[in-house]
Amino acid sequence: MSNTTIQRNWRKDLFAGFVVSLIALPLSLGLALASGAPPFAGIITAVIGGSVVAYFGGSYVTITGPGNGLSVATLVAISTLAGGDMHQGYLFALAAIVLSGVLLFVLGVFKAGALGDFFPSSAVQGMLAAIGIIILAKQFHLMLGEDKPDGTQTLSLLTEIPETLAEAFRGEVGILTIIVGLGSLLIMFFYSKIRNKFFHYIPAPMWVVFLSVGTGYYYEYILEKPYPIPPELMVSVPEKLLGGFVFPDFSLIGESNFWSAVFSLTLIACVESLLSIKGVERLDPLSRRVKINKDLKALGIATTISGLLGGLNVVAVIARSSVNVSNGATSRLSNLFHGLFILIFILLFRDILIRIPLPALAAILVYTGYKLASPDRWLAVYRIGKEQLLVFTITLIATLALGIIWGITIGILITFSMQLVTSGRGSLILKRLIRPNVLLFEEENEKFIISIKNFSNFLNFSRLKKQLDACPPNGHVIVDFSLAEFVDNSTLENLNNYKETFVAKGGDLEIIGLDDLQTQSIHPFAPWKPLPSRNPKNQFPSKRQRELSHYAEKIGGTYESQPLLSYEELTDFNYFKSFTVDILRNHLLIEKSRAKLSLFDLDYHRGEFIARDVYHSTFIVLEFDFELPSFHMDKELLIDRVANLATHKDLNVPEFPDFSRRFRLSGKNEEEVLSFFDVDLILFFESNPIYHIESKGKKLLIFKKERLLSPSEIKGMVSFATQLESIILKS
Repeated sequence: MSNTTIQRNWRKDLFAGFVVSLIALPLSLGLALASGAPPFAGIITAVIGGSVVAYFGGSYVTITGPGNGLSVATLVAISTLAGGDMHQGYLFALAAIVLSGVLLFVLGVFKAGALGDFFPSSAVQGMLAAIGIIILAKQFHLMLGEDKPDGTQTLSLLTEIPETLAEAFRGEVGILTIIVGLGSLLIMFFYSKIRNKFFHYIPAPMWVVFLSVGTGYYYEYILEKPYPIPPELMVSVPEKLLGGFVFPDFSLIGESNFWSAVFSLTLIACVESLLSIKGVERLDPLSRRVKINKDLKALGIATTISGLLGGLNVVAVIARSSVNVSNGATSRLSNLFHGLFILIFILLFRDILIRIPLPALAAILVYTGYKLASPDRWLAVYRIGKEQLLVFTITLIATLALGIIWGITIGILITFSMQLVTSGRGSLILKRLIRPNVLLFEEENEKFIISIKNFSNFLNFSRLKKQLDACPPNGHVIVDFSLAEFVDNSTLENLNNYKETFVAKGGDLEIIGLDDLQTQSIHPFAPWKPLPSRNPKNQFPSKRQRELSHYAEKIGGTYESQPLLSYEELTDFNYFKSFTVDILRNHLLIEKSRAKLSLFDLDYHRGEFIARDVYHSTFIVLEFDFELPSFHMDKELLIDRVANLATHKDLNVPEFPDFSRRFRLSGKNEEEVLSFFDVDLILFFESNPIYHIESKGKKLLIFKKERLLSPSEIKGMVSFATQLESIILKS
C-alpha cells in the first residue's frame, strides 16, 4: 500500500487496531492458559506478532498472534517433554517454538504457500472441530474452578466433566467461582441475541473481562471483603515487564520427541495460517491478492523472536482478522496498532489484568471450542454430502485419538481414497493426477475461458488456481468443466472464493459444464460425478440449469433439461454434415404465432476412436412459418475454420462497405440473399455482437463459439435472436 494511502487511512487502522486489541487481550491470556503456558506468554505472542508481521508480512488486513490450533500441540509439548514438569516442559517447548519458526521461514522461502490448496475442505473442518473439542474438554473444568494441569487426554477430560459438575453442585468449589465461570459463558452465548447497539460497541470477551474485574472491585471496595476466588485462579502478570521474559532450553535438541514437537508445531502453524490468510483475503474490501509466502516468512521470523522471549507460535487468526475488517481496517498498520495497544494495556493497567479470574478466560475458550465443533458445523458438512460428513467424522476421531498431524494426514488419505471409490473414475484420477489438465485462453473483451479436462480435486486444484491468478480480477472468467468427469467440493469452494474476489473488483466468474454430471446434494459445494448411464435425469440440477429454468420462466418460455428434439432436424444444416450428435439437452423454448425459438446444448463429435474430436456447444434455432433464403454468415476470415460453411463465394453489399469488411456472407441464390439483407437487417448486424448464422429452409441456426455458453452469454444470445426475429418478421 502506498504511503499516501496509509497517511489517508491511518485513523481507520488505529480504530480497528484498538477494537481488535480489546478482543485479543483476553484471548491471548486465555490461549496461553490453554497451552499450559503462563498467561504473559500470550501477551508476548500478540505484541511480537502484531509488530513483526506488520513490517515483514504480505497480508493487508490479517491479524496475527496466538492461535486456537496451536494451543493443543503446545500443551502436549509442555506436558510431555519434561515428563510432567510443566515449568521445565515450557522451557523445552520454547526451544521447539524457536525452531518451528525457523522451519516456517524456510517453508516461505521454498514457496510452501501453495500447500494451502492441498488440504481437502471436509478434512480441515474435521480437524478444526477436533481442536474445538480438545479446547472445550480442557477449559470446561477450569471454568468451574477445577484446574487439571496434567490432563492432556481429551477422552478422560470429557468423561470427568460430570464429576466436575457434581463437585460444583456439592459446594466443593467456591460459589462465586462458579458464578463467574458460568456467567461469562452465558455472556458469550447470548451476546449476539442482545439487540442494543450500545451494548455491541464492546466485544463480548471484553464484557467478560469488565464484569469479572468489576466483581472483584465490588468485593474489595463496596463489601470491603477479600475476593473469594483463590489467587491460583487469577491471572498472573509479572510486576516488572522484563521479569516476564523466559528463555528457551535447547538441551533436548538431539531427542526424537523434541523434533516431533517441532514438526507438529510447524505443520499446525502452517496449516492454520494458510487457511486464515486465504479466508481473510476474501474479506478484504479492496480484494487484494495476498503474498502468502512472504507472510509465511514473516510468521517464521515473529515465531522465532516470540519463542526466544518466552512467547508462543505466531499465526494468522481469522476471527480477529474479521473483526479488523469489519471495523474499517485498510492496511497492515491495524495489526501493528493492535499489538501496540496490548503492550500499552500491560504497561499501564497491570493492576486490572491481575484481577481477571481464570474461570472467566476459560469460559471464553469453552465458547470458542464449542463454536469450532458446534452441531451447525456437522450439519453444514452433511448438507454438502454424506461422504463429506464421513471424512469430517473420521478426521475428527483420528485427531482426537492420534494428534493433529496424524489426524489431518488420515483425513487427506481418506478423502482421496473415497474419491477414487465413489467418483466412478478412480483409474482416471490415478493415471491423470500429475498430468496438466487446465487450459486458459482469452476471447474478446476481457473474457477468459478456463477449460478443465478429466477431473479437478484438492490435489490438482493448484493448476486451476495458477490460471485463475493469471486472469485480471476485473475480467469475465468462465470455468468450463464440460471435459471433466469429476469435480470435488474443495474445488467448488475455492472457486466460490475466487468469484467473490472477481465480483468485488468489477469482474465475474461463472461455472459451466456440470450439466453432464450428477450430484447428491443441492449444496453449491457438493461434488459432481459421472451420470450412471448416458441419459438419465440428474438428481439435482446444476446452478446453470437452475438459472436457465428461472430465465425461461421470466421470459415466458419453457425449459427441460432432457432431450426433446429429434437429432434429424439438425442434420438439415450444413454445419452438422460431418458431425454426429450425441446428446441434446437443456432445451429452452419460446413459441410465438409466426416463429419459434429453441435454445439447447449439444454434445457432438467428429471422427472416431483416437481421431475423435468431441464438442460441447450452445445453439439457437429460429423457425418461421415461411421460407428463408439459404445463406451462411460469419465473421470475416473465421469462416475458414468451418469448412462446411465455406461453400460459396463471399457476397459484398456495396452500399455497406463496413458490413462487407466485417462479415463473410455466402449463399446459393446470390440475388435472393442480397434482397433479404435489407437496410434494417444490415444495421442490426453491424450494431450487435457477431454470431455464426446459417439459414436452411424455414430455420436459422445461430451460435457463437464451439463451446458451452454461460447463463449471461445465453441471455445475450437469446436477446440477439429475439431482436433478429422481430426484424425478419417486420421485413
